[in-house]
Amino acid sequence: MNERDSLQRFLIEHTNVRGEWVHLDATWQAVLERGDYPPVVRETLGEALAAVALLAATIKFKGSLILQIAGDGPIGMLVVQATSGHTLRGLARWNGEVPAGDLVTRFGNGRIVITIDPGEGMERYQGVVGLVGENLADALRDYFERSEQLPTQLWLAADGTAAAGLLLQRMPGHEEDSDAWNRTVTLAETVTRDELISLNARQILHRLYHEEDVRLFERDPVSFRCGCSRERVAEMILSLGADEARSILEDEGQVDVTCEFCNASYHFDAVDIEQIFAAADQPPVKPTRH
Repeated sequence: MNERDSLQRFLIEHTNVRGEWVHLDATWQAVLERGDYPPVVRETLGEALAAVALLAATIKFKGSLILQIAGDGPIGMLVVQATSGHTLRGLARWNGEVPAGDLVTRFGNGRIVITIDPGEGMERYQGVVGLVGENLADALRDYFERSEQLPTQLWLAADGTAAAGLLLQRMPGHEEDSDAWNRTVTLAETVTRDELISLNARQILHRLYHEEDVRLFERDPVSFRCGCSRERVAEMILSLGADEARSILEDEGQVDVTCEFCNASYHFDAVDIEQIFAAADQPPVKPTRH
């Protein structure tokens, strides 16, 4: 029985290898309910969602990690986000039939952008690499090799029911077991797509590492959540400028905005629009002493 919508950390004891396992069920279904994705797009989006959950779990921060792929091929854009609170969201845009094949076949000439946003006014970190490899796991391995971060390997899988993944990282420091990294990666290479989707963390780790001393930590629940709100949409309208917003009002009668991630709809009439810009024009109120 799967631990549904779970993220679990594990350590290979007496080595410098740590790992993460994720399995998305209701979270993945919530994403699929918001877009009628063809099979190739669905599989790619699911793998990306599992990947950001795994990557965000390896970072100590309060904020979000965003993975974006943009290209000139059948899949024009894919974006997924994981927060430090283990919430996820994602979407993809495509045109016409999307053939199966490697990443270039699916996305054309493109690139992967990984953004870590710590929030609270702190500076963002962003890494960019070209699209290479048969699948997203290959591309992310290349990303970590090029960015000179911790050696990292991923295995990802998704279908219409679940999205799942496994991550291994080699931590710095003195190693008592010099073969541990090669050994654990080689064993992980034997995991199948069906096993990732159908087995829970304990079952997979026993299957791969029954001769190792493995410590499996308690599960962290994962869920779908969109960060949109009426206030954030109002900020977006404010950024358009009063002239543009009033032009939309004149043409459409109201300003309608639908969140691409969750399909929530926000409607602003003439009074709403004027209130947005009137509030922005108000000078800050200075505190008074009594």
